[in-house]
Amino acid sequence: MKRFEMRMDPLTHEVYYDVYCKGYQLMSDPLLNKGYAFNPEERREFYLTGLMPDTVGSLEEQVARNYAHLQSSSGDLDKYVTIMSVLDRSETVFYAILARHIEELLPIVYTPTVGQACMNMSHILRRYRGIYVTPNNVHNIEDILLNVGLSNISLIVATDGERILGLGDLGADGMGIPIGKVALYVAAAGIHPASTLPVCIDVGTNNERLLNDPLYLGYRHPRLTGEAYYQVIERFVQGLTRVFPRALLQWEDFGKHHAFPLLERYKERLLSFNDDIQGTGATAAAALRTALKIKGAKLSDERIGIMGFGQAGSGVANAIVTMMMADDGISQEEARRRIYAIDINGLLLERMSVEAYQQNFLQPLEAIAKWPISKERPPTLAEVVKHARITMLIGLSAQPGIFDHALLETLTSNTDRPIVLALSNPTSKIEATPQQVMDATRGRALIATGSPFPPIVGSEGRETQISQCNNLYIFPGMGLGSIISQATRVTHKMFHAASCAISDMVTADQRSQGCLLPALTDIRKVSFEVALAVAKQARQEGLAIQVPDQKLFDMIHNAMWEPQYYPYRFHKI
Repeated sequence: MKRFEMRMDPLTHEVYYDVYCKGYQLMSDPLLNKGYAFNPEERREFYLTGLMPDTVGSLEEQVARNYAHLQSSSGDLDKYVTIMSVLDRSETVFYAILARHIEELLPIVYTPTVGQACMNMSHILRRYRGIYVTPNNVHNIEDILLNVGLSNISLIVATDGERILGLGDLGADGMGIPIGKVALYVAAAGIHPASTLPVCIDVGTNNERLLNDPLYLGYRHPRLTGEAYYQVIERFVQGLTRVFPRALLQWEDFGKHHAFPLLERYKERLLSFNDDIQGTGATAAAALRTALKIKGAKLSDERIGIMGFGQAGSGVANAIVTMMMADDGISQEEARRRIYAIDINGLLLERMSVEAYQQNFLQPLEAIAKWPISKERPPTLAEVVKHARITMLIGLSAQPGIFDHALLETLTSNTDRPIVLALSNPTSKIEATPQQVMDATRGRALIATGSPFPPIVGSEGRETQISQCNNLYIFPGMGLGSIISQATRVTHKMFHAASCAISDMVTADQRSQGCLLPALTDIRKVSFEVALAVAKQARQEGLAIQVPDQKLFDMIHNAMWEPQYYPYRFHKI
């Protein structure tokens, strides 16, 4: 059953909700519940009189009360449970708190705390959100999507729970990830919560801890593989395109052996992207673009080492290639040869047996022919930095300390302004801390990290800001721009446009302080600029509605929901 519709009074132009339920049913719906902020007229019309205290409050009072309760929570996991309980009661209050305290609460509602929550999800879950698709029910996927009771779903975040952050296979307990991602879409880009849907495609788990846990809530079978797995995904996509044909699907935390094939399989059929691959790449590219402005260099003149070449590493590499081609006008093959992909066993070289997504970044054997090293094994990270004369070093390896002092000194000998992106999460996994990088490079490095770090204070008391390469800069605006422009698919050029928009927001004063990205406190502005750039690029590629810039500007601006209470009118069925 439909839960509500947003309408406008033709006489007064008042925006209101047509609401289909009353009494406790209305109070139990977190999308619609106003708590004690229902006014006297609404209390009478919706059979709420006497069901709450006499005082009529405001959203501001509810935010203050719930934020104070949150602050009194003892640990991060307790804070997660507390803030999610607010989401379960009133989505408007939750998003008002999150939007006003985004920097403080980002580590709570998403990484790293959401990882702790997913590890314990079957034990701490209070209310079901979104939908759970399993081999037992996927044949009824259209009915499942209709059961949500929301007719205008435009954004879906789906996971199969196989690669949850750095925690691995968590099955249905990975649902915390799409729930958290949806929350960030709403808070950062203003996508209306009633337009969003978190999805867990629960195809089982190989995690023995979960299978042996009597309280585990998921599908209690070994994880589906092969064609059986892809049949479930295909049936889910069929239902999605029938019920919500214009919705954007974000693939989230899929194992790499599925992530790349799914992107390839559905790129022409679905408006979709993978944030772990493409969002990470675009965010890193934005930071690199700013660093090059500070350095006064062209990207194609840099020699780039990427340590850790999984999903994220390949995403960064492809984003860099797109940037080189667009900004410097070189060929795809030339751009790829400037990137040295290094994995746990060393430099990736031709004739190696590698994953399909790594194939395009194999260095030819002739590239190392004159290096004074053993040819019996692939070159190590240190050998690559030295002999390829690397000037830009990117870490996605989850190997703490692998960018050691000697390596960073070698890097500094190759260039006046080395660029170091140590992007592994959490902090305990970082390749080198900002302080270690600054010490080894004698303060010359341009730095961004995957985890948040405080500013570095130099010997003269001057602070250097450390930008965090958080995907929050990319995915909310990418989603908003794609949806509003009615794009039919997401392209590499759209991600490049997003990277450029983010980098262009970093002011000269911020660059002088070492900032490579805008402040996270400006995330709503960032999301707007990203959405506008993405919509324009989609239009240019012939993939979106053909309307003038001002029309796109107005459409995106008007679509960005602010947490507030609207008047309600009862709709008789």
